Amino acid sequence: MFYRCAAHAPATDHGAKRVVERGSYSLTVDIHCHLTSKRADDLAPPLRPPGAEATLAVVTPEQRERHRRYIESLDERIRGTEKRLDEMEEQGVDIQVVSPGPMQYFYWTEPEMGRQLSRMVNDDIAALCARHPGRLVPMATVPLQNAEMAVAELERSKRELGMKAVEISTNVNGGEISDPRLAKFWAKAEELDMLVFIHPLGFTDGKRLGRHNFNNVIGNPLESAIAVGYLIYDGVLDRHPGLKICIAHGGGYAAHYIGRFDHSWSSRPEDRGTIAKKPSEYMSRLYFDTVQYDPIEVENLVRRWGADRVLMGTDWPYTMGEPDPVGLLDRCSSLNHAERDKIAGLNAALLLGLDVKSKTKAKAHAR
Repeated sequence: MFYRCAAHAPATDHGAKRVVERGSYSLTVDIHCHLTSKRADDLAPPLRPPGAEATLAVVTPEQRERHRRYIESLDERIRGTEKRLDEMEEQGVDIQVVSPGPMQYFYWTEPEMGRQLSRMVNDDIAALCARHPGRLVPMATVPLQNAEMAVAELERSKRELGMKAVEISTNVNGGEISDPRLAKFWAKAEELDMLVFIHPLGFTDGKRLGRHNFNNVIGNPLESAIAVGYLIYDGVLDRHPGLKICIAHGGGYAAHYIGRFDHSWSSRPEDRGTIAKKPSEYMSRLYFDTVQYDPIEVENLVRRWGADRVLMGTDWPYTMGEPDPVGLLDRCSSLNHAERDKIAGLNAALLLGLDVKSKTKAKAHAR
């Protein structure tokens, strides 16, 4: 069966809209898509401090108002179900792994308020996914402003809500996620075997990035590179070899410029910290999504880190998302069918322990 992506798929060189054949992959899983909880937004304090959202910290009042209207326009899609399922069909996505919208980290609130908001977001995501088993899989959030509360909510989300992944930001109120105060969180994530999905929200020092959406275009991948650098050099990945971590937006700049990290490690040993291996050896244990828009960049990820380390994503429903994730993989001409199958969904299914045997068998039979 064919699904025509009339509203979302990019035009070809001849101006025709792309047609997605869902049966061409054994399984498709979107590792990067969002939901926001209206209950949490209603409960949260109305006035956020200026630095709470780095994306908006350096914009003009007019830009901030434009952003507010844009976020408001997403309500029907990011909060509800019907549009979500319809667009999954259009994109050729079998399963969405639904994570909180990054503006619902709420790290800027007092710890107790952060705990309440995290629970509310997690309960709402779990409830939505429970109504559509087999199509939607929930991902948690935790109040990282307090490590003990974060650990408690991580345990609850796994044991009571059945979540197998958690989304965190690249920093906590400007502090690094490698900070020793968060050691309990990383230890618990490893113990529970939960995938940690790291998603930025603009660069925290973006004074030069206020125009042209640069705090998103440049700031987000820069934030991810900084976070990954600290996770490596501060020894988090050394101490927790069992951690499963996926970096949004193709790993940011770090995944594509690791040679500079390695060169510094080799030429300036005084800056190595305590790590005994080259940064690239730690980087090779991470996962990266395909939200890079360009098939050459996706192919470069696979060439450098392997098809086993790349997961299909969309960043749905934001305008910076990838509207045609299956088509993007189709355009990766250097990848073979087995590599595309892994990236499209089999890697995510393995990471999250999804029971997809019946789905993959049914699709294989349909082909």
